[in-house]
Amino acid sequence: MEHVKEDSPDATSKNWISRTVVAIIFATFFSDVSHEMCTAVLPMYLATVGLGAAALGLIEGVADFLVSISKLAGGFVGHHVERKRPWASLGYLVTTLGTWGIAFVGSVAAVLTLRSAAWMGRGFRSPLRDFMLADAVEPKYFGRAYGLERAGDMLGAVVGPLFAVLLLWGGVEFRTIILWTIIPGLLAAGAFFFFTKDHEPVRQVIEPTGESPPTTKPPFPKAFWLFLIGVFLFGLGDFSRTFIVWLAARTVGEDGNMAAGTLSLAVLLYMLHNLVSAAAAYPVGHVGDRRAKLPVLVIGYGIGVATNLMLAFFSGNLVWLVAAIILSGFYIAIEETLEKAVAAELLPRERRSLGFGMLACANAVGDMVSSLYVGLLLEAGYTTLAFSIAAGVGAVGVCWMLWFVRRRV
Repeated sequence: MEHVKEDSPDATSKNWISRTVVAIIFATFFSDVSHEMCTAVLPMYLATVGLGAAALGLIEGVADFLVSISKLAGGFVGHHVERKRPWASLGYLVTTLGTWGIAFVGSVAAVLTLRSAAWMGRGFRSPLRDFMLADAVEPKYFGRAYGLERAGDMLGAVVGPLFAVLLLWGGVEFRTIILWTIIPGLLAAGAFFFFTKDHEPVRQVIEPTGESPPTTKPPFPKAFWLFLIGVFLFGLGDFSRTFIVWLAARTVGEDGNMAAGTLSLAVLLYMLHNLVSAAAAYPVGHVGDRRAKLPVLVIGYGIGVATNLMLAFFSGNLVWLVAAIILSGFYIAIEETLEKAVAAELLPRERRSLGFGMLACANAVGDMVSSLYVGLLLEAGYTTLAFSIAAGVGAVGVCWMLWFVRRRV
């Protein structure tokens, strides 16, 4: 029988930071600069047209729902095509154009449509990019590779709002700020398309016997399904971080007060959140590579629950809000780095693309549900209830993951 063994061509590479890894990090960075410039001003832009937290929750919730579908679609496409690079590059381009297009519209329906299109492009490319990153490094570097990618993402989420703040201080209106997002967005698409590389598996022919090689792919491991349930349960309490801007704007100024100083301080607090995530992502990935990743991830989930409790009871106090923002940035770094690293370890290579799509879909559905109920409750004035529910649901996810960790010991 002719048996084929497949391995990554980079499996014996000592220098794991290759051109593909660097290009993915740069693409992630520039893409986040682009859409975070828009995200930073979106809550206040909606407020200027008379829309509040419920509208924000609707926009973010529907966008997250469509993201969940597009992430699953991206994983499905990646499961059936050898070359992921062109498809992922298309996703970067769609995100860029959808974000930029918000500058030309003013109604909720139009903003929702374009925001959703941008997020669908972002979702579609995600499992393809994650597959290529796992394919470019040895398994022992998964944590660090995803940590660097998340650091690039969060650094972009610092630089983007910083640009927005500088433009706000300069008296630039929201629409013009969103127009400028086209430049870093195109840089992201270009970096991914021109500088990443699809790696084909090395095929070693081992002693032919006349029988046909197996064509079926290995099944998804049971451990991956159990892990996915825990991710989804925690995600039901893991609402969109855009609400941090809304909370900050409400805390530092009166509702509806769109003074430049108030807006800038709210965006600066959002930048602080992303800066903490950027600083923590690589060290978290490094710790995950040196130790068991799942227990570290559970610690991150626990910090997320504590963060939501702080928001529930102390979000009206600026000092406590800043503390919650710092904790949020830290746990997001743990969550987004190690969820992918754990999934990459649990999944066989042939199932990674679709598996990453399913992982991203579970997260997106959880984000959608949590963003909708948090937005509605905040609009109705039930701040404590909104974040208490998020903390309670997240605690269920922590308990599930603790059980899963003990089961694997």
